[in-house]
Amino acid sequence: MSAREPGPHADAPQEPESAGPTGLDGARQATERGIDTGPDPATAQAEHPETSSAAACPRLSAEETTPAVTAIRSDSAPASLVPASTQDGPRGSRRRIRTFAAAGSIIVVAAIVLTFVLIKLNAKTPPPPGSSISNGHADAAPAAVVDKVTSVPARTLNTVGSGAFTGRIQMITGNPAPLTANGRPELLYIGAEFCPYCAAERWAMIVALSRFGTFSGLATVRSAVSDGAGSQEPYPDTPTFTFVHATYTSKYLAFSEVELYTNIPDTSTGGYTALQTATSAELALLRKYDAPPYVDSAAAGSIPFLDFGNKYVSIGASYSPQVLSGLSWSTIATDLSNPDSTVAKSVDGTANYITAAICSMTGNQPSSACTTTALSLQTQLKS
Repeated sequence: MSAREPGPHADAPQEPESAGPTGLDGARQATERGIDTGPDPATAQAEHPETSSAAACPRLSAEETTPAVTAIRSDSAPASLVPASTQDGPRGSRRRIRTFAAAGSIIVVAAIVLTFVLIKLNAKTPPPPGSSISNGHADAAPAAVVDKVTSVPARTLNTVGSGAFTGRIQMITGNPAPLTANGRPELLYIGAEFCPYCAAERWAMIVALSRFGTFSGLATVRSAVSDGAGSQEPYPDTPTFTFVHATYTSKYLAFSEVELYTNIPDTSTGGYTALQTATSAELALLRKYDAPPYVDSAAAGSIPFLDFGNKYVSIGASYSPQVLSGLSWSTIATDLSNPDSTVAKSVDGTANYITAAICSMTGNQPSSACTTTALSLQTQLKS
């Protein structure tokens, strides 16, 4: 099914449709950013302190929705540089004529030079294949990279086991109604392209979900370097994928994704440009489960957020984005099949836990995904 065509959410209280995310505060606290789930969680991104168990993207308080901007204006006319004694009489006029003529010549020359500079800049060498530009639009993912990420050998995943997983996939209490779409259990993901923790988690999600179905339309993108207020992001330029134009097909489960923001700074808000709008049902799930007791109140509304069919919930990254720092998509994709690599221990280890949670949704089917290793990890999912 298309990632942006979620079916009905069985346990989601119905609320009026949100107009979608509108912005961030540029004035940062010493915290990490996420999504605010106060009165209107779709209109603010949030930040919270990073912990050893999970890290998520920044959180702003409700009163911090208007960025403070100091600008230097240059719309005043400059004072004359001509001495007052030369501004009167014929000689002053001739001097002004000579001065203006000289100034005009300089302007013409400057314009010609500027034209050549602009032509040179616009003719710069394009980036190499498989690269992606920071704080810009996504690129189509190279087929060779996608093939490696979506077909990590089962023997590699079994060898990695729990790997370097440091996240928390918690059992949802209260026995809520199953989250389903089109008659299948549903995995809901809410994140954003600017977020480095979402960037890290997507690699593991793609590895795990590819054991149950097929992706098409994946695109590469990097997490942001700085926001619209000019504040630096943690783990900038983390290589990853975006789910915005991707489609996922599976006979075992449905996958619904929401990328709330791009990685493109929005100077008008101090944050990022809005991308996808969560439905009222999706926002209701975010408010309900991205909150205590599943996460500290200070971190409520953080992303990435994953709801595994209303059985389990995961909030924040499951390993440090630093693992991916400075690596190309091709290098990461290749390392996924090497169980001794740091990348495999982090990404594949996380993928195994995600696989275990999905198997609990699908009745431990198919057996090719729900291996002995995956089933053994189900007992380690936190209740």
